[in-house]
Amino acid sequence: MTPEDASAALLSAAAAGDVPAIERALASGAQIETRDERGRTPVLLATAGGHVAAAQALIARGANVNAQDAQQDSAFLLAGARGMTEIVRAALAAGADWRITNRYGGTALIPACERGHVETVRLLLTTDIDVDHLNRLGWTGLLEAVILADGGPRHQEIVRLLLARGAQVNQADRDGVTPLQHAERMGQREVAALLRAAGGR
Repeated sequence: MTPEDASAALLSAAAAGDVPAIERALASGAQIETRDERGRTPVLLATAGGHVAAAQALIARGANVNAQDAQQDSAFLLAGARGMTEIVRAALAAGADWRITNRYGGTALIPACERGHVETVRLLLTTDIDVDHLNRLGWTGLLEAVILADGGPRHQEIVRLLLARGAQVNQADRDGVTPLQHAERMGQREVAALLRAAGGR
């Protein structure tokens, strides 16, 4: 098998989550940072497919968890957005850069907050990630946990976690609307109560 064929086999194996095939491709000379036509590396393909063991195996072999594809996804960013906490944990142990941003200008934390991935948020908040980072929409993780959510138990817990970490409770959006004002407008009573207790206006 040529190195080029081995690298192609690695991409296919990663996308399928086939750990033995990943190991065979690497043993045959595949480049662990090879990319497909969309700029995706094997570890990003494994993550995109939800293949935790495959992603962990690639990370253990030295895959770059910060490598971004054509649309600025990386294994670390995508795992955060999809709530794949075990891949996030492995990525952090392998040197994930929590400062890198996705195509919306957001860190891994922001979509995790929006989508209610409590354990992923909890893990990311153990790093020095900027809890008040603003994405291109002018929203923080706290704003997204309110604006793009339903105010249910998962998002309530995320609001608690963000506030405990010191998130700016009155950081407004581009229109000057604060998290509390959004919560009140959306009828999120429990979230509104949490924000008020933290000094929200």
